[in-house]
Amino acid sequence: MRRVAIGATAVSMAIALAACGKAGDDKDSGSSDTSSAGTGSGGGSKSIGLLLPDTVTARYEKFDKPYFEEKVKALCADCKVEYANAAASAATQAQQVSNMITKGVKVIVISAQDSAAIKSSIQAAVDKGVKVVAYDRLAQGPVSGYVSFDNVKVGELQGQALLTALGAKATKASKIVMINGDDGDPNAAEFKKGAHQALDGKVTIAYEQSGLWKDTVAAQKMSAAITQLGAKNIAGVYAANDGMAGGIANTLKGAGISGIPLTGQDAELAGIQRIVAGTQSSTVYKAFRPEADAAATMAVDLLNGKDISSLATTTLTSGSGNKVPSQLLTPVSVTKADIKGTVIKDGLYTAAQICTGEFAAPCKAAGLQ
Repeated sequence: MRRVAIGATAVSMAIALAACGKAGDDKDSGSSDTSSAGTGSGGGSKSIGLLLPDTVTARYEKFDKPYFEEKVKALCADCKVEYANAAASAATQAQQVSNMITKGVKVIVISAQDSAAIKSSIQAAVDKGVKVVAYDRLAQGPVSGYVSFDNVKVGELQGQALLTALGAKATKASKIVMINGDDGDPNAAEFKKGAHQALDGKVTIAYEQSGLWKDTVAAQKMSAAITQLGAKNIAGVYAANDGMAGGIANTLKGAGISGIPLTGQDAELAGIQRIVAGTQSSTVYKAFRPEADAAATMAVDLLNGKDISSLATTTLTSGSGNKVPSQLLTPVSVTKADIKGTVIKDGLYTAAQICTGEFAAPCKAAGLQ
């Protein structure tokens, strides 16, 4: 149509052709034809789907989504991001994949709520010619690429931070409570593996359960651990993320337990504030912008039919046995001494955001204000 220069007849023909093209696109939405990806022709041909797993973990809605959308826009001005959140439901996420296929997206970036349950949905998307990028969690099925952090390293950092906080009390006689993530999340297994590598043989894991990434469940598990072990016999607590650490911190306070190490992960604002206040000893900072940027770059390259091998630093094998080109970023352990040089330096939070109300005094003592 761009070759039509002038003339009423030519303009009418162009309009007619455009109408036919739109009708054809609507009819073929979600088909296996990917030849128009990145060309701007065809309904949804420049659409990228972003599917995140839950709204409980603060990072997804607050950071991952806007950072991803911003990077896609910078790389592809006329690309559109179709977004949906599974609200912690594997069934909802499966339906969302189906919806994305129907809308005609050419690439889906997904952080799986359940890596195994989503396999058939990913296969259905690929069968329709849709490329799939696993984000933060390695989903099963024929995904084209994966972007995350070195999750075993995350667990190692958590375990080592716990040992460091224990100091001279880091002995086999010390009883540790371990609250892991959701077993349906492959990352949880890797965090657990890394933490055990750091802790096993140095302390005793006296109680270990899954907290399902929920603060309420983690709080219940912590209460059960206190009942089983006795409040005075718990030397420290490994919590796989900051959300669960929040529930655990409340339980510890209610039981009159203070001054023991409590780990976390994700560098959530509430987690950073607990570290300032001394009710949580550490977290793990996984810079959200580089991860979102890397996923957006991989998605746009796939949309445009480009090879992503230059983006992948390694190859991982998923739970379904698929070999997946992967880009793994480096996590960073954060204690009170590291806050200024990490989350504040990177602009994740300002000192003013951290040091509100009851946190003003401990912030001043920590040199953050």
